[in-house]
Amino acid sequence: MDKTKSSLDSFLRTLCIILFAFLVLLVTWQVITRFVFNAPSSFSEELAKYIFVWLALFGGAFVFGEKGHMAIEFIKDKFSEKIRYATEWFIEVITIVFATLVMIVGGIQLVMMTWSQTSASLGVPVGLLYFAVPLSGLFIVLYCVHHLYQLTKNNPQHR
Repeated sequence: MDKTKSSLDSFLRTLCIILFAFLVLLVTWQVITRFVFNAPSSFSEELAKYIFVWLALFGGAFVFGEKGHMAIEFIKDKFSEKIRYATEWFIEVITIVFATLVMIVGGIQLVMMTWSQTSASLGVPVGLLYFAVPLSGLFIVLYCVHHLYQLTKNNPQHR
């Protein structure tokens, strides 16, 4: 389980770095063509939007895997160990339900509805942009399963 998380972390970290670097180059190209050559690039703005959405969704999944999302720790720390354990389990299960129903199932429906539409300047299916939603939802579910595994493994009552 830890090896799977490590592989997913490495994959998402590398993907986000590549997407961010490409986004910076693309926006730089867009600025240069618009203000220096006075002939704006026709594809760069739309491609930058696609890359930004993918970067935000995959970056969010990666941060979720690192437990780097916002949390109000001082309230949770006031609970007893047993209640804290149950609360953390509940949070992970609710997140799995949300990611599965909204991001994966809803995201797949969104991709299917928009796959026949093509983007104006790139000529690729709009569903390609939305494909990041179910994919990042899957990554979040995998991270939740890993978190639940870690919670169970580290629970003092199960040692």
